[in-house]
Amino acid sequence: MPTRETVDAFVAQVLRGEHVEAIRDWYAEDASMQENQQPPRAGRETLMAGEARTLARVAAVKTELLAPPLVDGDRVAIHWRFTFTSKAGEDRSFEEIALQTWRGDKVWREVFWYDPAQMTG
Repeated sequence: MPTRETVDAFVAQVLRGEHVEAIRDWYAEDASMQENQQPPRAGRETLMAGEARTLARVAAVKTELLAPPLVDGDRVAIHWRFTFTSKAGEDRSFEEIALQTWRGDKVWREVFWYDPAQMTG
């Protein structure tokens, strides 16, 4: 079960734009991520590679925390906004709720909930 301080340290790293490093530092070796009811991706190395590919497709990403994380035992909910700047200089904002299950001080399972319409238009 993570402490508030542990969750805050994880969030701070993500807010600094250290997305791949946050996975490296805070996710269990057998962690998984799942997008909006899609099949989960599993394994910390797989998750880091996927995050790196996502970041390579854009010029920049700004990360915002929209509310303090909710911590209840081994469950954590985080409301994020990511603003992606394309290589053509266009911005697109994307909000999600990340629901995490922690095992000790590592994220073990994470499910992202968002409106897929944010990805179009």
